[in-house]
Amino acid sequence: MIAFVEGTVRHIRISSIIVDVNGIGYEVFVADPYKYPIGKSLFLYTYHQIREDSQILFGFDSEVDHEIFTKLLNVKGIGAKTAMTMLSKTSGKVMAQAIEEGNVKWLKTLPGIGAKSASQIVLDLQGKLVALKEEEKEQTDPIWTQTREALEALGYNPKTIQSVKKELQEKEYGSVDAMLRQALMLLAQRKEG
Repeated sequence: MIAFVEGTVRHIRISSIIVDVNGIGYEVFVADPYKYPIGKSLFLYTYHQIREDSQILFGFDSEVDHEIFTKLLNVKGIGAKTAMTMLSKTSGKVMAQAIEEGNVKWLKTLPGIGAKSASQIVLDLQGKLVALKEEEKEQTDPIWTQTREALEALGYNPKTIQSVKKELQEKEYGSVDAMLRQALMLLAQRKEG
């Protein structure tokens, strides 16, 4: 399975982009292809759908969007196309919030979602959205949030940053500088190893 792609946008299609990953072009279906300009470097979490007659990659900017998409596929009557259309109209975070609040009325405003589908989404997914809970936890830890932003500014990709998150959060740090120093040390050790 392809869990993510990191590369450069080479071409934009109606519902997908072509990402050049070390000379190989991957077609990745995204919610809004036009938000990725040609030549832009990017990192996308992906869902690799394998069927008898096709293999399709769906791409997402955030883990929350990725999780919402994969969870929606488990809801009766929701396919990949509908789930992606829903995410083209709102973020996974906003959708997850609506699901957690049981806001059927709001979910019905999304394209392709009627009262029955909206109720089914809430019934199947309420209380089961792990990435949203992780993100809420992150928001209560401003030192980690600022450290992550600093690492991103230094050019580290989200997957690399995520790889040191658990280790960093095992200890208490009095400041962003202290956590950032530790993060850079961990990342340097991994690069050497």
